[in-house]
Amino acid sequence: MSEPLKPMSAGVQRVAAALQALGHAHAPLLLSDAARTAQQAADALGIVVGQIAKSIIFRRITDDAAVLVVTAGDRRVDEAKVAALVGPLGRADAAFVKAKTGYSIGGVPPIAHASASVTLIDQTLFRFEEIWAAAGHPHAVFKLRPQDLVRLSGAPVADVVQAATLE
Repeated sequence: MSEPLKPMSAGVQRVAAALQALGHAHAPLLLSDAARTAQQAADALGIVVGQIAKSIIFRRITDDAAVLVVTAGDRRVDEAKVAALVGPLGRADAAFVKAKTGYSIGGVPPIAHASASVTLIDQTLFRFEEIWAAAGHPHAVFKLRPQDLVRLSGAPVADVVQAATLE
């Protein structure tokens, strides 16, 4: 399934160092296949897709700040709810995401960004005891609990997703 990551890319090293500095018990793990989507990550880890804490980046129009929404893998961010909390939003392209966070789309972690991001945590992540987040590379993830995400990021928990639809 996964193994401790060696050697680590620079991005994963930044995440690992931040996790260690913050006293987090779980180091990044390397997945044998890329986990660019929440479903790919869930499949690789043998968990449900909602346990993947995916990082969605928007661009705040007023000041060009990165807005990070960490949401459950089985939910879609409601842009209007996020905008009501942080201000008008625009699309964040790959170059913006890389410049502001230091990571490429598909591997953006919820911590250790190149510059401070406005961060919000999806309250639906608290359905789970254990979640997994990207660790700076599409092959790297780390384990945590929703309350760890709050502690590590210092971000507020909010209602930021569309209403769940019954399947």
